[in-house]
Amino acid sequence: MEKKIMVLVAFICMSLIVFAQTDAKAKKLLDDISAKYDAYQTIQSNFSFSMQQAQGGSHIDKGTLFLNKPKNQFRIELNEQDIISDGESTWSVLKEDKEVQVSESDNNTESIGPNNLFTFYKNGFTYKSTKDETLGKDVLNVIELTPTDTKTNYAKIKLRINKNKHIHDVVINDKSGARYTYTINTLYVNHRIPATKFIFNASNYPNYEIVDLR
Repeated sequence: MEKKIMVLVAFICMSLIVFAQTDAKAKKLLDDISAKYDAYQTIQSNFSFSMQQAQGGSHIDKGTLFLNKPKNQFRIELNEQDIISDGESTWSVLKEDKEVQVSESDNNTESIGPNNLFTFYKNGFTYKSTKDETLGKDVLNVIELTPTDTKTNYAKIKLRINKNKHIHDVVINDKSGARYTYTINTLYVNHRIPATKFIFNASNYPNYEIVDLR
């Protein structure tokens, strides 16, 4: 279970460093995407996730992300785990283990978290445009990103962007040869999300052990 949790959050845990600009076409596209996401106050997204290990093992999951950007609040719902943050504390609900781990929220703007999940690429990467790819009837723009910090576990990241200047999917290749793919299936923006979505309610998880790590 712990391995699956680490796989899920791997994408939102990297430290960022100085921004490096290397491709004018890619920069223009990334600027357009950033302008869109920066204008959104709330985001709700259904996503799917797949992991392919170099040795042949695989894992597939899907979930929903709720995000209230002004208050640094988020909620991620998965089959085996819920992650809830009210902006000050974060509750990680491990359903199989019937355990809830509580920690302080990490609102550090220099690390990737749900609040910049759709704009993480703005810092810490060199990037270049590559050949467009076709998915059904859609043509997706493709940008490859390489971390400027050689100490990270990530070798390369690929963004595919749809005609609406939204991210279609993110493919992460790490140095071990594993590949992680996050696909944004639906995206709803700037609509009202109930405040209760970002509040942990213990009554929803009866008989769970709560471990406070704050």
